Amino acid sequence: MSSQVSNVTLRGVNPRQSETVARLLAAGAEELRAVGAEALTIRTVAARAGVSPATAYTYLASKNHLFADLFWRYLAEDTGGLAGPDADPDVVARLRTVTRHLAARLAAAPELAAAVTPALLGTDPDVDRLRLRIGGELVRRFRTALAPEGDVPVDEAVLETLTLSFFGALLQTGMGLLTYAELADRLDAVVAVIMKGHTR
Repeated sequence: MSSQVSNVTLRGVNPRQSETVARLLAAGAEELRAVGAEALTIRTVAARAGVSPATAYTYLASKNHLFADLFWRYLAEDTGGLAGPDADPDVVARLRTVTRHLAARLAAAPELAAAVTPALLGTDPDVDRLRLRIGGELVRRFRTALAPEGDVPVDEAVLETLTLSFFGALLQTGMGLLTYAELADRLDAVVAVIMKGHTR
């Protein structure tokens, strides 16, 4: 079923529906921690939330949709690691702050991190919209690290390379080829290579 709710802002959703969505998402996060991505179903999430499966499917098209939405919210609710007024003058250090913070966030929610990797590879339209939002948020973080004041032109090729590298590292971690500790260290090296000759 197609979701009838905007994945992020819930525009046009009344307070009662918003409460139902919040209950479903909270139940989804609890169910994911309790049984893992494979065993989780929208029906078990509905049962945990105390709503009917039909109600759950009104808002969640699939469990991949659920995982992507949970990950988007987990990412968007946290602004740590972003460059501020007192940002390090070294661009490599700023970028490493972003990648290390993201790696730490993933390590703090291993079930969600593992679930979202295959979920984002899906073709569900609801997942596709969230994938674009997640990608946009990562681009924003890298752009801010490259130019904290926003007054310096950003090399778009470098920005794209950073984003693609992060997603590639995330995929490798989701496949079990890297641990989260290794992810942070590997990204340190990747950032250094990408930024070689581009430091400001």
